[in-house]
Amino acid sequence: MNQEGTRLNKFLASCGAGSRRACDALIQEGGVTLNGEACTNPATRVDAGDVVRLQGKRVSPRKTTTILFKKPRGYVCSKQDELGRATIYELLPPKLQHLNHVGRLDRDSEGLLVLSNDGDLANRLTHPRNKVEKEYRVTLSTPPDNRDLKKLLEGVHTPEGRAHAKSFKRLSPRRLSLILETGLKRQIREMFTTLGYQVEKLFRVRIGRLTDPDLPIGRWRHLEAHEIDLLSLDPRDQT
Repeated sequence: MNQEGTRLNKFLASCGAGSRRACDALIQEGGVTLNGEACTNPATRVDAGDVVRLQGKRVSPRKTTTILFKKPRGYVCSKQDELGRATIYELLPPKLQHLNHVGRLDRDSEGLLVLSNDGDLANRLTHPRNKVEKEYRVTLSTPPDNRDLKKLLEGVHTPEGRAHAKSFKRLSPRRLSLILETGLKRQIREMFTTLGYQVEKLFRVRIGRLTDPDLPIGRWRHLEAHEIDLLSLDPRDQT
């Protein structure tokens, strides 16, 4: 793999050492050497043939793996749960246990979830400035009033801050299609709680332009390069 001209923090992230911010800290703390010399500047360039060591151990870029998983209800997005609840990793084979979930769905929610060891992809999908769309099917306990639904677009106060939806479409008296560009903790549930409604079912059906209605609940598959591109493309972009 040609790493010519790669910044040191990005190189370490590609080796699985953590996010770029975490790698910045590792470098600045003095735990990294480049060709045998201590290096504390995250912007230092790493060329092909250079030897990078972290805490004395040589590191090299890992092959990136990205999968699409259709999360079932009753599992938390965590590698270990302090309350002993079932986690999504119990449904994945050992060879995929090193992958990190990109964003999350709460225990009672279902649908599409990306897992990857590609830090750059994770950043593209989760950073608020990129406004990656996520579409959900939401079933409420009672039919919502149209005036309340319009408040979702204006924004409502939640425990995590002010939150809003990009758009919505009523599918039936109690069912909606809801599109978000942000990912606050339990955002949809908290928005409807603020408005006086209870979410009975929440299912993510799309991330970016990527959907997969045929993937069974609880199953996963590898994503191809063109599908990974669909994750972070604007749905209005037809090129």
